[in-house]
Amino acid sequence: MTFSPRFGLSTLVNHVGEGEAPLDAHSNPIFQTSTFRFPDVATGAARFRGEEDGFIYTRFDNPNFRQAAAKIAALEGIDLLRAQPDTPPEKVVAGRMFSSGMAAITTAILARVQSGQTVIAQEALYGATYTFLHDFAPRYGIRVVWLNHPQPEDWERAFREHPDAVLAYAESPANPTMGVIDITAAAEIAHRYGAWLMMDNTFATPYCQRPLTLGADVVVHSTTKYLGGHGVVVGGAVVSRHVDYIQGSLNATNKLLGGNPGPFDTWLTSMGLRTFELRMERHCANAMRVAQWLEAHPAVAQVYYPGLPGHPEHELAKRQMHAFGGMISFELKGGLEAGKALMERVRLLTLAVSLGTTDSLISHPASMTHSGVPPAARQAVGITDGLVRFSVGIENVEDILADLEQAMAGL
Repeated sequence: MTFSPRFGLSTLVNHVGEGEAPLDAHSNPIFQTSTFRFPDVATGAARFRGEEDGFIYTRFDNPNFRQAAAKIAALEGIDLLRAQPDTPPEKVVAGRMFSSGMAAITTAILARVQSGQTVIAQEALYGATYTFLHDFAPRYGIRVVWLNHPQPEDWERAFREHPDAVLAYAESPANPTMGVIDITAAAEIAHRYGAWLMMDNTFATPYCQRPLTLGADVVVHSTTKYLGGHGVVVGGAVVSRHVDYIQGSLNATNKLLGGNPGPFDTWLTSMGLRTFELRMERHCANAMRVAQWLEAHPAVAQVYYPGLPGHPEHELAKRQMHAFGGMISFELKGGLEAGKALMERVRLLTLAVSLGTTDSLISHPASMTHSGVPPAARQAVGITDGLVRFSVGIENVEDILADLEQAMAGL
């Protein structure tokens, strides 16, 4: 399907990558095959040399991978595509699917950074990302410089002191502290020193925020979350406005590391994307109501949600986000014991890690998602033992609030 600058998000994800299914099928089938046949030896050789487009082996590429990647690239790059309507979309922005969010993150970093070079990273990150950069990357000669909730002047100082830095890495809103960074400023500073900015946009999604529009070079996602949306698939994606990076070093690195997904998982992701905008509207509306309710509850000490005027980066969030997302973190006045009591009393909400599913999930970062981060490092970025992370679902919000009310009674 040809991209039109008039298209909105729902139109894009329902039509980009569609229309070429075999046997006139309305929906693209699942290409559950490990390998693809060649009509002749010359064609096979040409495909291996990159002289002819086509499929070779599912570790390299698959029609289901391309379809999902095209949809996610269009979502993240819609503003870039609108600004260049006469340029073929595949020359403006490109994407690649992976077996998990962590496969996407690690492959994207290793495809950009070499031994002897430096990454400047925000300290408040998803726990596994922090562990990869803190424990694994240095084993391969990659230096990591950490910034605690960086302001523009912090990025500037770090790049000035580390001229070998080739990458800045950040999340906004951060997992699980909900801290917000100035993406435009971070990108401008990185570019001034010849580096790239890579953003994890899993929490915000391209519905709420599009880092490529704000100057970022690469966006990574756990498609397990809001993009898949139903809690039935594990996957990841990398999108970049540097198309040569996606087609070159990222693909080459992935071929060696083997982080490709399966055809069925990417097909499920494409199906989930069809309702992406509708789901996100409800996630965001529900989260705002829940955040306001929590803020007014006498048992709550602090609510972390960028949509609340009391959030320290609320004005920044308003400038760079279209909506504020479905994720909330909060502290109860009773601390850890009150948080444990709350999570064991809920009836409608589910005590589970992950996020972005249609139903509401509640979890305890310090003992679950961020248990691999040393306690001192957790405390330094605001992940206290009493912090509760809440992925607000698309249930009727009155039912969510009623469940919270009964669970928090007497806390």
